[in-house]
Amino acid sequence: MSRVRGPHDDLITHLVRSTPLSANEAARVVAEVLGYFGEPVEDFVRRRHAELQSRGLTNNRIFEQVGAELAARRVAPPSLSARQLRRIVYG
Repeated sequence: MSRVRGPHDDLITHLVRSTPLSANEAARVVAEVLGYFGEPVEDFVRRRHAELQSRGLTNNRIFEQVGAELAARRVAPPSLSARQLRRIVYG
């Protein structure tokens, strides 16, 4: 019986070939990365705001950093103003 092939088998094979990861470890890494980048913008903004706020950053600095982080994502969402980011966090 042949195993069902997944959409990311090429990437998993590449990771196994180019790193010391096993196939199972590579599959978990791929799943984690996809989950990270698949996080909805609103969830990302809320999560990062809470993380940065717990480090003592002010909202002005937080929204500046979160905006920069969003712009640097592989598939960046549309640019959001500080006001839009505040609305996501505070409603």
